[in-house]
Amino acid sequence: MNLTHHIPTKLYFGPGELKKLGSERLPGKKALIVISAGTSMTRFGYLERVTALLQQNQTEFVVFDKILPNPVRQHVMEGAQIARDTGCDFIIGLGGGSSIDSAKSIAIMVHNPGDYWDYIHGGSGFGLEVKEKVLPIVAITTTAGTGTEADPWTVITHEKRNEKIGFGLLPQTFPALSIVDPELMLSVPPDLTAYQGFDAFFHAVEGVIANIATPISDIYALKSINLINTYLPTAVKDGSDLEARTNIALANTLSGFVESTSSCTSEHSMEHALSAFYPKLPHGAGLIMLSEAYFSFFADKAPERFILMAQAMGKDPASVSKAKRPFLFVEALLELQKKCGVDTLKLSDFGVKKEDISSLSRNAFDTMGALFNLDPYTLSRSEVEEIYARAYK
Repeated sequence: MNLTHHIPTKLYFGPGELKKLGSERLPGKKALIVISAGTSMTRFGYLERVTALLQQNQTEFVVFDKILPNPVRQHVMEGAQIARDTGCDFIIGLGGGSSIDSAKSIAIMVHNPGDYWDYIHGGSGFGLEVKEKVLPIVAITTTAGTGTEADPWTVITHEKRNEKIGFGLLPQTFPALSIVDPELMLSVPPDLTAYQGFDAFFHAVEGVIANIATPISDIYALKSINLINTYLPTAVKDGSDLEARTNIALANTLSGFVESTSSCTSEHSMEHALSAFYPKLPHGAGLIMLSEAYFSFFADKAPERFILMAQAMGKDPASVSKAKRPFLFVEALLELQKKCGVDTLKLSDFGVKKEDISSLSRNAFDTMGALFNLDPYTLSRSEVEEIYARAYK
């Protein structure tokens, strides 16, 4: 067996670790702080705390506050222009995955010419080589969902073309420094806690069934699955439970390690199509709504992998027949969704129409088609449409 393991991110993890920002050697002297267009970073005082720590560390900053829940190319270009104009030499992503992903993409574009989509592989992107310097990135996560603090990937939507595509550069878009402080996650409301937690969960699950999984990625992924199964219901019901928040934050970071050592599979391609067409659909919610149909389809295609995941969720394979053992994972998945109050989500509630299925399938293959090559079984277009149809309510 040959494998490569290289995650060049210095990571501080644990309650209270945000304070390290005031003394840690940072990768530059002036930061562009990238935050969402919402109010949470200011309402809960997170931006004020970060800027005070930067001042303590004799670091200048500029704030860019336009990022959407499904971040778009336009704001990447705008943020890069501001960073250039103000002389920023590193980028801080403060917030959830959308802010940190945007920070990574902005870091690419500060010194590279043209449009961000010139460098994107897939869809209408040109796939050009990034030749100029990528600015260093600092990730300060206030949610537990994407694991982007521990991987090089960023997902951005082309707002005019309904293309939501992942991209990254090795090792340039790994954060130089990441701070994971669960105290910053206590304010996340129950529905978003659930959506984000399941996003991390599916990163781990897809990393297990991906055909490039390794013994190292399995260690990260199975532990993440176990932690989320154990602690997510508590974090959803009582967001002030710091133990639960800390364990979900750890699971999320572990899922980021999975993204760096294995990969997502086509479930993410299918969801990216959904939220590209319906940008108000939370990514984690889309994954939840696809998951029963998707993993039921794959359970007997990779039975040993599914049994491992079922065991990580407390199921006993010896309790059922051999043919039913892989489906114990789907059973555990549905139980977890019910405990977290997300079992009644419907695609139709987010405006998705059944007649959209053909367009969604085409978009999934056109924009994120590479992930279909990492599935344990090669899906046809008709099978993808069948999974969408089974997921539709």
